[in-house]
Amino acid sequence: MQAESEGDLVELTALWILKEFDSYYSESRQIPLLAKHAFENQDPTTSLALSKRRLAMYSESINELGPKLQATFPHLAENEHLWGMVEKRYLPLIIGRYEADFAFAYINSVRRKLYQGEWKPVEYAFGETIQKKVNRSHQVCRAFPGGHRVSPEAIIDILGIPGFSTPYERLDDDAALVAERANRVLGLNDEGPDYVRTIVMVDAGFYRNRGAYLVGRFVLERGGIIPLIIALLNGDHGIYVDAALISVADTHNLFSSTLANFHVTTEYYHELSAFLHSIMPRRPIGLHYSTVGYNHVGKVAVMNELKQELNVSKEVLGTAVGFRGTVTIGFSTPSSSYNLKVIRDKPTAQYKWGAYEGFDAVLKKYKRVHEINRTGSMLDNTIYFNLRLEKELFEESLLDELLREAGQSVSLEGHNVIFKTLIVQRKVIPLPVFFQSASDEDAKTVVVNLGYSIKNNMAANIFNKDLDARNYGVSRFLKVYLFDYDALEPLTEVKIRTNQDRIDGEEDIPDWYFEDGIVFLPEEIESGLRIPTRTLGRLFREVHGDLLTTQYWERIQNDLQAGKVPPIHIYPEDRELDRSKFVSS
Repeated sequence: MQAESEGDLVELTALWILKEFDSYYSESRQIPLLAKHAFENQDPTTSLALSKRRLAMYSESINELGPKLQATFPHLAENEHLWGMVEKRYLPLIIGRYEADFAFAYINSVRRKLYQGEWKPVEYAFGETIQKKVNRSHQVCRAFPGGHRVSPEAIIDILGIPGFSTPYERLDDDAALVAERANRVLGLNDEGPDYVRTIVMVDAGFYRNRGAYLVGRFVLERGGIIPLIIALLNGDHGIYVDAALISVADTHNLFSSTLANFHVTTEYYHELSAFLHSIMPRRPIGLHYSTVGYNHVGKVAVMNELKQELNVSKEVLGTAVGFRGTVTIGFSTPSSSYNLKVIRDKPTAQYKWGAYEGFDAVLKKYKRVHEINRTGSMLDNTIYFNLRLEKELFEESLLDELLREAGQSVSLEGHNVIFKTLIVQRKVIPLPVFFQSASDEDAKTVVVNLGYSIKNNMAANIFNKDLDARNYGVSRFLKVYLFDYDALEPLTEVKIRTNQDRIDGEEDIPDWYFEDGIVFLPEEIESGLRIPTRTLGRLFREVHGDLLTTQYWERIQNDLQAGKVPPIHIYPEDRELDRSKFVSS
């Protein structure tokens, strides 16, 4: 690519960046259709591969383009005025396009790549000019009739939304079961005063792993809306309804950013995210974008929300509640929806894993969790590079600690704090803090969910060698999530051993003690998890006793090594439809 003048250079660079964005965006929009095809063909392995591809392809595009631009036009990285001219030429090319905000995020990511290794902050913003000229009134929903009772006929029509090439196994029966569940949960009957004004469904299928989902809401005459999610599986005899989720809590858990992104067969991501926000209003809008695969749009939205929180609350960032991390420094404000983290230059004296692998190794683990299926049990990480925040937003003691202990990530530039790397997670209550004030019933629910969290992590080939309660947190809906990742290792590389085969009184050092690598004894899991009472410990063993056995861990390892996709626990079993009455008919 040859530029005869500065003007030519600017023009060629702007067109080159847009061409690469268009190539990336075109491929990304094909993935939901491929995910639908994988569901129809009972191919969860392809579905998982599509999720990994969709997350990785943006970074791949940026990582390939950045060095090429720098090699072809080396002055771009050195001359900020020249880059400003490129951006000025680029903006008219994307104004009016639906995905203009995404295209704007893309060019900023390219700029950030050019500045890699330098302390030059690049704003995470959408660009007000391009936002004002985009039509965001596309219809992404379809309405279905309600009434004093939800009818099977309406559910049949709803089940037709995706237009599957594979038939339903028992369409009429499943529709009757969903309608029956809806009427029971909503308290509807022909003689009662309440009724559903309308049922509004997203006119698209949602695909993830083994499942497909139809997502909508009941609009009630008495006021308010109730989410409706129909979970589908594809079995040997056709597609069937596995569960009907009709509550805000179940909807939040299903759409949690701790799970892999959904692939949704609609291109109108702004209207889609707005609809999801209508049924989950307490969930920040930025996370809705990320949940449906628009992570970099969500990334900008999350930062805007965080700044808005600080502006409205007038609170300042201070040390996060809970145990002080040995490898990271966590900070937040009391009312914020987010926790922020930076990686320490070196661990504290409490670090217990021998030689410290270093900053880059820890960041790689946080990136890995972002790029995998988090199985509903690991917080996602929104990772920012070269970000600027005002100095006045920080408590003085926190800022001193950040500058002293995390100099690889944090520096001061006038009235601004510059983060070379910043990790943002959804806020949860650390497990030990939760147990201090939890009711008996809530504590029991959380102990059971803690076991599911560990099992779900295993299904993602994740082993947390620091099985300590302080690394887990609890959401408002009592789900348990792992949030600290410096001690993560692939489960398939862990050596599962036991002392339970030793003779009582045997004093010799066990053979496993001399093995290299990571050795884990399942029978020791309880002591690390710090379950606070005997009653809760007994409940944990009753429900998750298999976690204390070598056989269970080895079976999951064998499944993973064989390329199988272990099942995970996403929604409560009592949400599943009882199809037994139709089995013999």
